[in-house]
Amino acid sequence: MRLRRRLNLWPRFLKRRLPTSLWGRSLLIIVLPVLAMQIAVTWVFFDAHWQTVTARLSEGLAGDIAWAVQSYEDDPTPANMAVIADRAERAMQLSVAFQEDRTLPTETRRGAIGVVDRVMERALQGRLDRPYWFDTTRYPAYIDIQVQEPGGVLRFIAPRERAVATQAHIFVLWLAVATILLMGVAILFIRNQVRSIERLADAAEAFGRGESEPRFKPHGAREVRQAATAFMAMRDRIQRHIDQRTAMLASVSHDLRTPLTRLRLELALAPPFKRQDAMRGDLDEMEHMIDEYLAFARGEAGEDTQTVALADLLGAVAEDARRAGAEVEVEVSPGLTASLRPLAFKRALTNLAGNAAAHGEHVRLSARPLASGGLEIGVEDDGPGIPETMYEDAFRPFSRLDESRNQNRKGVGLGLAIARDVARGHGGDITLGRSDLGGLKADIRLPG
Repeated sequence: MRLRRRLNLWPRFLKRRLPTSLWGRSLLIIVLPVLAMQIAVTWVFFDAHWQTVTARLSEGLAGDIAWAVQSYEDDPTPANMAVIADRAERAMQLSVAFQEDRTLPTETRRGAIGVVDRVMERALQGRLDRPYWFDTTRYPAYIDIQVQEPGGVLRFIAPRERAVATQAHIFVLWLAVATILLMGVAILFIRNQVRSIERLADAAEAFGRGESEPRFKPHGAREVRQAATAFMAMRDRIQRHIDQRTAMLASVSHDLRTPLTRLRLELALAPPFKRQDAMRGDLDEMEHMIDEYLAFARGEAGEDTQTVALADLLGAVAEDARRAGAEVEVEVSPGLTASLRPLAFKRALTNLAGNAAAHGEHVRLSARPLASGGLEIGVEDDGPGIPETMYEDAFRPFSRLDESRNQNRKGVGLGLAIARDVARGHGGDITLGRSDLGGLKADIRLPG
């Protein structure tokens, strides 16, 4: 069971660390196989070719050194040493010298990786039966090899290419250059495809906020263009539906207001009677209900987006809330602006502030930028609030909560629904919570 749980954790661990964007995952799909292929090819090359060639070269060099040592030991005279040095120089590219009264160095110097040293060690150990010492690091282009003899030390200076395949880095360099070029071309093509999907996503998000993208055209692969064409057709159908609904609502508004106006005029011209004030209140309530229904159904979709100073917007909303008898406090970061549909957003804030003023004596309006680049606008009150389990119920259209909150005699239960619809139309949302003042707090979060 414990092993199974550990195995189940691996997919979650990888999923949390994989890129979340299509661009990042596409890069990962390209980069990982290419890197794996390059590592495999490089490993096979070094294991099957470079090390084998280096081993053969080192064995050849060790054999030449063993011949020179044996030739000197057969006749350890200066004359024979001169002959050996001459032959080694001309035929083997070896510089040989006998250093009298010298011993082998005690310091051992090896390279950082040590591959050449290990190969050279095996080759010399297999060919020489006398103590020896070598250094592959002191001279970049040469290898220093010394063999202990009775009267001193035989010193050999050999070109590095006699023991190491020095051209291997050229193969690795060409492999790296080819890999970079191929990855660059692949990344360029993938970036173009991802950009077309990003444009489609931006256009869909802008349309969801009520903004239009008249210059949007399908780009990219055939499937992406098909999706973009389907999105444009859907956008046109939805826009026609919105236009038809707006025209119908305007007609309904006119048709409903006309009899209400006649009734209000007849009531004003009629002689005073006992139920006159009650009937006038009923007419006011009917007109307010019609305004609420139409505002909820219309959604202010036809309004253009503008850059609005939030200090001015919250100040206007605060004045409306003060007329309801509440004490209103406004806290706005200096110079804070937002791209909004002003009338729609003011209506949403007015609904929230009016609801707060109806149930509390102190109302606070605040706006501040978020670290993520977005914006947060809060509306708080010191009223009784509502239970946390009823937060989402409060946003349902025509929702009327219990007597502790929202028994607005004039409302029809659409204030919060309209406010959330406006916030979501701007790409954000509204959440409810407890306020520091003791009542309810409505937070509007908008993207940057």
